[in-house]
Amino acid sequence: MSDPIIRITGLNKRFGDNHVLRGIDLDVQKGEKIAILGSSGSGKSTLLRCLNFMEMPSTGRIELDGKTVGKPTKASTASDVQMSYSTGELSEVRKRVGMVFQQFNLFPHMTVLANVMEGLVTVLKVRPDEARARSLAQLEKVGMAHKADAYPGRLSGGQQQRVAIARALAMDPEVLLFDEPTSSLDPELVGEVLNVIRDLAEEGRTMLLVTHELGFAYHYANRVLFLADGQFYETGTPDEVLKHPKKERTQRFLDRFTAFHF
Repeated sequence: MSDPIIRITGLNKRFGDNHVLRGIDLDVQKGEKIAILGSSGSGKSTLLRCLNFMEMPSTGRIELDGKTVGKPTKASTASDVQMSYSTGELSEVRKRVGMVFQQFNLFPHMTVLANVMEGLVTVLKVRPDEARARSLAQLEKVGMAHKADAYPGRLSGGQQQRVAIARALAMDPEVLLFDEPTSSLDPELVGEVLNVIRDLAEEGRTMLLVTHELGFAYHYANRVLFLADGQFYETGTPDEVLKHPKKERTQRFLDRFTAFHF
């Protein structure tokens, strides 16, 4: 097996006395599609936010394509590594690790096209004409090119989330993180966003998806991680975790979802 595109070793995240992530270890191979499940408060979103450094890990290492992000501080020990990060280094990581949020986070005063172009022009310094062409291509991919001149306030939630996905794609990231991308949507709009994510998965992209859409997770993922109390409680293939869980807590979690089918 080739070296992982992401390697997480001993990742801890604390918010004061709240120990949210507890010694997370995870290798993500290029092209993997991972679904992360767990109850509210289990640390799922925090894990994704640490991966693109919207939250700074308290301790532990994250490697991207074989290179450790940050440098150990003098206070680090072998078992509890604290890292320091430079602003420039984190900016580079965020270019390579894209994120789609629960809330769409679009600029309301900008058109759809301008929202998608913004990161290309301001972060990657792409020429406006090239940024426009790349942005329109990604809007076409998610079925939103016809709304390029519209403002977010005129779009449905599902349409706004598809624009947010196009914005992430426009940066051409090596890894895509989805933090419950359908949780803010009305039920009838969920499918249009999941269809876009499915199409991206079929392109062979490396993707980590936090979701409560268990039926989708079963068909989308090649690995499922069940997070509980800040640790990976059970991991395996979709069949192993979702159809034949070995641990009681995973079974209890799945029993709460009675309206999905495989």
